[in-house]
Amino acid sequence: MFKRLFSITLLLGVLGYVAIIWWLQRPLDMVATVTDGAPLEVTIAPGSSAQSVAEALSGAGVKLPPVMLYAWFRASGQARSIKAGSYEFPPGTTPTTLLDKLVRGEQALRSVTLIEGWNIRQVLQAVRSSPDLTPDLEGLSYEEIMTLIGYPGVHPEGRFFPDTYRVVKRAPASSVLRAAAQAMDQRLADVWAQRLPNTPLRSPEEALILASIIEKETGLESDRGRVGGVFTNRLRIGMRLQTDPTVIYGLGETFEGNLRRVHLQTDTPYNTYTRAGLPPTPIAIPGRASLMAAVRPESTTSMYFVARGDGSSQFSATLEEHNAAVRRYILGR
Repeated sequence: MFKRLFSITLLLGVLGYVAIIWWLQRPLDMVATVTDGAPLEVTIAPGSSAQSVAEALSGAGVKLPPVMLYAWFRASGQARSIKAGSYEFPPGTTPTTLLDKLVRGEQALRSVTLIEGWNIRQVLQAVRSSPDLTPDLEGLSYEEIMTLIGYPGVHPEGRFFPDTYRVVKRAPASSVLRAAAQAMDQRLADVWAQRLPNTPLRSPEEALILASIIEKETGLESDRGRVGGVFTNRLRIGMRLQTDPTVIYGLGETFEGNLRRVHLQTDTPYNTYTRAGLPPTPIAIPGRASLMAAVRPESTTSMYFVARGDGSSQFSATLEEHNAAVRRYILGR
């Protein structure tokens, strides 16, 4: 009798163990799986207990009583290791993979991309319009935004490195700007350390300003170094840069897309036809290639260049050659 009872108990134990293993590997039934196949979104607040996590999961759409989830967390021995954050659980998630993700803190990530050549208005538009970020920039001035991200008193133009940033879903929008500003600091420091010893640039800030002009003057990789060489040659002899992108930037939102002679003759702090030297701030966000072209420009005798109309530029050493290029590529067009 005792042996029979022991056998039954052992069998029930084995069956129970097998049932638990089966359940742990079986996809959870979630509301998302019966709607459109989208992942289940759950936010775990900081300081949440394992029981409140179970309740949050059940309330969000995991079709299990919270007590069952809580029992699983406790039985796993990892109930105290669950991390707060914003999570997504796709269809097919099992109790095991769900807990693993919570313990590892594998939060839902989103990408925000900043493009070379964008100005500050375009940068803020991209960050503010992301539906996956928590808005915290609305109604703030440029000065207030820079203070918020830890750069008080710094002009925002050109300060954000163009790249794709992966951030936690529901992160503050300002966190993208902070990461991009820190990335630009690092890239600028790296390239400034590689500057040519005879550069006319006096500071990393001036390198950033020149790089932003190079970025706007050409999108052709092979031309950047030579464009940088032309501007470097001009800076060395005190010749005005005479670059259209700075004039356009100085016109701001009043610019309608057609740069006219009157614009070139109207003085603003950014008009490099009327003022010598660099403008007071960058005019866009430069990429690393433009930063390098500013501090390590190509050695060239060219003093002028004009767009050919195909994305490339025609370079000239003399004004006579330049005027001929203008007649061919601008007036002829």
